[in-house]
Amino acid sequence: MKEILIKTTDLSKSFPTGEGEFWALKNIDLEIAQGEFCGVVGPSGSGKTTLLNIIGSLDVPSRGAVSVLGRDITNLDAKGSARLRAECIGFIFQTYNLLPVYSVFENVEFPLLLLKMRPEERKQAVMEALKWVGLLDKLNSRPAQLSGGQCQRVAIARAMVKKPSIVLADEPTANLDTDNSLHILETMQTINRELGTTFVFSTHDDKVIRFLQRIIRLEDGRITQDVTQVSI
Repeated sequence: MKEILIKTTDLSKSFPTGEGEFWALKNIDLEIAQGEFCGVVGPSGSGKTTLLNIIGSLDVPSRGAVSVLGRDITNLDAKGSARLRAECIGFIFQTYNLLPVYSVFENVEFPLLLLKMRPEERKQAVMEALKWVGLLDKLNSRPAQLSGGQCQRVAIARAMVKKPSIVLADEPTANLDTDNSLHILETMQTINRELGTTFVFSTHDDKVIRFLQRIIRLEDGRITQDVTQVSI
């Protein structure tokens, strides 16, 4: 039986509003095992990005408990949260979040600087990550010189360069056309198969949903469906 990497128990999250509070997540009980390629699916406002942010220690729950890699992260301080993200979690965002003045190599290398790796180790890891996404020939380019699909592949390489246990991908194909979306998804699927990395998506994109092995559907902050499907 595979190890459970992510577990939430009675997880709820509220935000203050002018009239009181809005509950974005309501009593979420969820387990995600090592090596899963799964997605939190739902319309805008369903709570899926909030759930990913809490799993990634970018936000905290209002109620309930969250365990990531066997650690209770519910009450982590800022330093502990930053260490968890730096060491164990990769992030892929729909807006790429690349540093425009840095080269492709430097953008991918950046997470490793936080881990204080030796220069030769960093170089080897970056070159391997760029090889995974097929961008070795672009290592000296700036983000402005790349297409949207290439920028997202750089973002994948940056997320994977430290070989994290978990990758959280928030609407990673939102700004891409169909061909680039499929290329990105195939790349992530290959990494999942070869390295056993756990991928958790937040999406309402049918192209992404077709690739998922497991669909966790959210509506109005509650899980309404949790099904396994045969991925393509």
